[in-house]
Amino acid sequence: QVQLVESGGGLVQPGGPLRLSCVASGLTTDAYAIAWFCQAPGKEREGVSAISSSDGTKYYANSVKGRFTISRDNAKNTVFLQMNSLKPEDTAVYYCAADLDSDYAEDKPIYEYESWGQGTQVTVSS
Repeated sequence: QVQLVESGGGLVQPGGPLRLSCVASGLTTDAYAIAWFCQAPGKEREGVSAISSSDGTKYYANSVKGRFTISRDNAKNTVFLQMNSLKPEDTAVYYCAADLDSDYAEDKPIYEYESWGQGTQVTVSS
């Protein structure tokens, strides 16, 4: 069973950086996609970014393009989300998720992802 554990959330001032990590264990395939989603209070969970395990292709939501960078360390089964120039509207719980049936990094619906982490809170406030 695949398990995902996020870390790196916290309180940061507007304009500041934060780096999230997602460590995966129990993977039985080399071809998968890892995505980051966020969910703000009272809002639906939405996709932020995704990366392919095989060819490293990446997806970014329009709202984070130019500010967030997703990367991976396959040897450590870890995916990172570097968040720069954070805005108060980025405040949310951030989840990483794994699509074990496809390694395409694209804007996929939530139900395509079989495994989810517990989430890490990101708060952007002065």
